[in-house]
Amino acid sequence: MQSLRNEIDEICDRLTKCTENGRVRVVSKNVDEVILELIDDHNNQHSVTCNVYEGYPEQSPLWYTTSDHNLVISTIDHLNEHGRSITSACQYIVSRLNAALHLECGGDILDSSCTASDETNNFSADDEDDLLSDEEYFEDNMDCVEDPASQSEELQLAAEQLSALEKLKKSIRSVEENGLVYGSVQATDRIMKELKLIYKSASYKTGVYSVNVTDDSIYKWDVYLKKVDPDSPLMGDIAKLPAESQYIHLGIMFADDFPFAPPFVRVIRPLITGGYVLSGGAICMEVLTKQGWSSAYSIESLILQISATLVKGKARIKTAQNHQPYTFELALHTFKALSENHQQNGWVTPPQAEG
Repeated sequence: MQSLRNEIDEICDRLTKCTENGRVRVVSKNVDEVILELIDDHNNQHSVTCNVYEGYPEQSPLWYTTSDHNLVISTIDHLNEHGRSITSACQYIVSRLNAALHLECGGDILDSSCTASDETNNFSADDEDDLLSDEEYFEDNMDCVEDPASQSEELQLAAEQLSALEKLKKSIRSVEENGLVYGSVQATDRIMKELKLIYKSASYKTGVYSVNVTDDSIYKWDVYLKKVDPDSPLMGDIAKLPAESQYIHLGIMFADDFPFAPPFVRVIRPLITGGYVLSGGAICMEVLTKQGWSSAYSIESLILQISATLVKGKARIKTAQNHQPYTFELALHTFKALSENHQQNGWVTPPQAEG
């Protein structure tokens, strides 16, 4: 932890000193998050946020931006695609955007000594030629799958994901062009990045779960949890369900202030007893509350944590037919009540014997 603090302090110190005009600012910094502000020659502010995971440096940070500048967006996308240390990423951001935004950064931040301890994450000038916009990336990948019958299942799946992302982007653009409010720029940008990361994750590719974005709205997801601990009674219950519904259906809703506020997650079906699932399908987990949530958490890790919590809580699928189905309204009411209760009385960690 101390080495992480030292790295953040050093690179933030370099960033604030690299310009005499203050066009690179460190808005906030801690071991979970670093927020930078880049100010171009027209005084437009470009906010860049780095979320640091607990697994750092083995797990690369997640970067996102609220800027609508194409070069800023492609730079951040490149960082998330290839992964870098915080130091190397900051060096890359400044070197990539220095001229375009007229940041007038000096040589200190661009010095190669910044990445002396980051040999595996070094970048070259050739990286710039590899940067594609989302539209170019989509078009190039679709060209590769013109004949789906002759391509591998992996490529067909990639095309389906790219098509889904493109459909979402068109929907967002259409709403914006009509002058309507579509969440917030910051939330939309982060949620899109979370979806891209999920599409690339091993758990998604191996069928542990699948994701469907509801009604072309990036703010509402359906998650189908298909595999939990294979030795758990819950996995046995899932296997006994009809073939077309062998999953636990979760609903995820994001607020305009995501990622600084947690998403609302509930079980939609089947009906479950135990597993910290309460009335309406509400899920009793501290991480889903404002007190337990961190903007550094990824939705991928949240889904897997929910899966583990269901097993840990000895969840079983109800088979009786006289139970009322879960509803959004009851789940929300239940979750608000349990959140208020735990906020007053705290959260209790179960004994180790309970899992």
